[in-house]
Amino acid sequence: LVNFARKKKASALIRGLRAVSDFEYEFQMALMNRKLAPKITTVFLMPHEKYTYLNSSIVREVARLGGDVTDLVPAAVARALQQKLKHR
Repeated sequence: LVNFARKKKASALIRGLRAVSDFEYEFQMALMNRKLAPKITTVFLMPHEKYTYLNSSIVREVARLGGDVTDLVPAAVARALQQKLKHR
């Protein structure tokens, strides 16, 4: 990730923490990223509580089973996911 950030001349990595269980992994990654690229900062954001249960696997499964994901993801993501599932 830091190599991509360097290529894009980014000064920060934005990471989301949905639950406490995400913190340990993200914290370890942030420390390694800091070691590899000290000038790139990692910033953690917490979601609104109505989104804490969401993750990409759940959204894909809902879509795969024919469920409506329009309230779960941005419209562009919902369209892309529908297109991807059509071609399976």
